[in-house]
Amino acid sequence: MKKPLVVATGNSGKLQEMQAYLTGLDWELQLKPDELEIEETGATFAENACLKASQIAIATGNYAIADDSGLEVMALNGAPGIYSARYAKTDSERISRLLAELGDTTDRQAQFVCAIAISAPNGEIALQSVGVCQGEILGSPRGTSGFGYDPIFYVPTYQQTFAEMPKQVKHEISHRGQAFQELIPQLQALRLSF
Repeated sequence: MKKPLVVATGNSGKLQEMQAYLTGLDWELQLKPDELEIEETGATFAENACLKASQIAIATGNYAIADDSGLEVMALNGAPGIYSARYAKTDSERISRLLAELGDTTDRQAQFVCAIAISAPNGEIALQSVGVCQGEILGSPRGTSGFGYDPIFYVPTYQQTFAEMPKQVKHEISHRGQAFQELIPQLQALRLSF
């Protein structure tokens, strides 16, 4: 029998990506109840992921998985960072604000960071991982796939933005992809320990 694993997100784009990584595992994925909203009060991506996983696990009585991720731009001292999703109301407004704040800055180095936490039903963090994808910020959006800052996040090795990449490529090289690559073997081992 599959063990329930509650996915602690209300972001549909993030949910689809998480589900793609977790397909085929011996867990039954469940969405968190809509009424459960956890305030992200942590100072880091890892703290927010742990907070969300722990609170959702306690509230539902099941294992829960949560992530917190965002974009860190070096010339902006790591901003928007943990405030990436709250930087403005819409994706296009977030991109516009970021590009305006960068202005003509030549240092366009940036990285996407993803921290994932899995909590036991009692709220204890059972597993954690972090993934990072290095890139740079373009002067204007390119591509139509993805969500968030994907159209301006350029990965030099692939000569494409996240929004231009085939889904499978982004799936493998992204910050979330790297965090899941580290986490999945541990998650399978955790499932076998019941």
